[in-house]
Amino acid sequence: MTNSENERTPLIPAIPAAPVASESRQYGATLDPADDTRETMSSFVVNNVAGESGRKLPQYIAGLAASGGALAAGTFLGWTSPAEIPLVQKQEYGFPISTEDFSWIGSMANLGAALMCFPIGILMKMIGRKWAMLTMVLPLLLGWLLIIFANNVAMLMVGRFFLGIGGGAFCIAAPTYTAEIAQSSIRGTLGTFFQLLVTVGILFVYGVGAAVNVQVLSIICGVIPIAFGLIFFFMPESPHYFIEKSRDDEASKSLKWLRGSSYDERAEIEELKAEDAKMREEKITFTQGFKQRSTIRALIISLGLMFFQQLSGINAVIFYTTTIFDDANTGLEATAATIIVGVIQVVATLLATFIVDKAGRRILLMISDFFMAISTILLAVYFQLKEDDATQVENLGWLPVLAVCLFIAMFSIGFGPIPWLMVGELFANNVKAYVSPLAGVFNWLLAFLVTKVFTNLRDALGIAGVFWLFSGLSLLGTVFVFFMVPETKGISLADIQRMLSGEKVRRSSGHSNPALEDDEKPDSR
Repeated sequence: MTNSENERTPLIPAIPAAPVASESRQYGATLDPADDTRETMSSFVVNNVAGESGRKLPQYIAGLAASGGALAAGTFLGWTSPAEIPLVQKQEYGFPISTEDFSWIGSMANLGAALMCFPIGILMKMIGRKWAMLTMVLPLLLGWLLIIFANNVAMLMVGRFFLGIGGGAFCIAAPTYTAEIAQSSIRGTLGTFFQLLVTVGILFVYGVGAAVNVQVLSIICGVIPIAFGLIFFFMPESPHYFIEKSRDDEASKSLKWLRGSSYDERAEIEELKAEDAKMREEKITFTQGFKQRSTIRALIISLGLMFFQQLSGINAVIFYTTTIFDDANTGLEATAATIIVGVIQVVATLLATFIVDKAGRRILLMISDFFMAISTILLAVYFQLKEDDATQVENLGWLPVLAVCLFIAMFSIGFGPIPWLMVGELFANNVKAYVSPLAGVFNWLLAFLVTKVFTNLRDALGIAGVFWLFSGLSLLGTVFVFFMVPETKGISLADIQRMLSGEKVRRSSGHSNPALEDDEKPDSR
């Protein structure tokens, strides 16, 4: 195994840009009382909490369709794991590929993704969220074609670079679209769809890769972007984009599709128009954006979450998964070990999808980071004992396996999906185009850096030392979340901006924000 296997880490930049309803105004009074009665019969489809009404099912459908791009992203993130041994050791493609070559092949996707973070924002404003995503099918197809028909290392590297461009763009565009079509009561749930589909894509590649050769695997992966395009073509454009372009009638049709035909969209349209007008009035330059207190705090929080996500030890844990399972004498082959990790990722992320809007972002992040620290401490102790005297751990093979499974589950339930969900919630619309992509670039470059220097770090500190370092960083991340990260569960995006600016904001019971208590006291209204 090489450090290029770290590419399996699900790195999910998700930068939603969603104006949100004011709490003082009720959206979507239904047009017909009888229709309203019928719709309220299903709690899954209708939710009238916090003044909301309208059907939720179409929003779930559109959100899942958009997240089909995540499935495509997951396939190229997981591709390096089943491809390494056939390409490097068996020369399945008929030409030599060194370990160093494959390390660059794996890492090129990170550079492609980082490069695309800013252009995709411009493209979404020019042609819309929907068509920006449909356009990204082209680099994904080109990337897979280069890999399928590669006859040298350069073609594989360029193919991976194009996959990074397409996948990195999806990692911004899809969550943006999802956040803009979703009502606030299900925004968190829809926001986790992307991470969920990424983990499904990774697991899919692990499973299929165990049964077919690399070229056939690549052909199958190349079909997924095509399937996404065919499905997503029938989804509506974001109503926010239509409002930006002063196409009110089309925005109305989009909301009717998303909320149901009996939904009265007029109040929401007026609110979106007011928000758009306000954003145009408050349009600021890149430099001016960094003079806003809310922007500075949002950037510190976002980059901090990204830093602790990438340096949590996820790369090291995945890198050593096969070694750990071998040491435990489980009798499992390397492919079985990676599939087990993939299953844990999917199940834990699915759980996060159901509880993120109930438990809250902060508590899941703190639980996630704290137990990741516990997991890496257990791994550090195990490897330290093994380095000192291997006989001490002869009967402790179960310990690192337990630690790995716990780590993967905790990462997937918190620090996997939530940091990028919160990036979309923390930045104001008038700075989002400038600042949000910085989070994406920072994440992908960190992923590239960690992937390339991990071997050097291991050689300098030893594997036990590396895990001690990661455990300390995870504990520090837990402290960071407690003191710096506000709870955004059930709070409108407009109110989040007021919170970050230090204004008093009415919060429902249980939404305490210790991170902001220096600026605000409980509202006495």
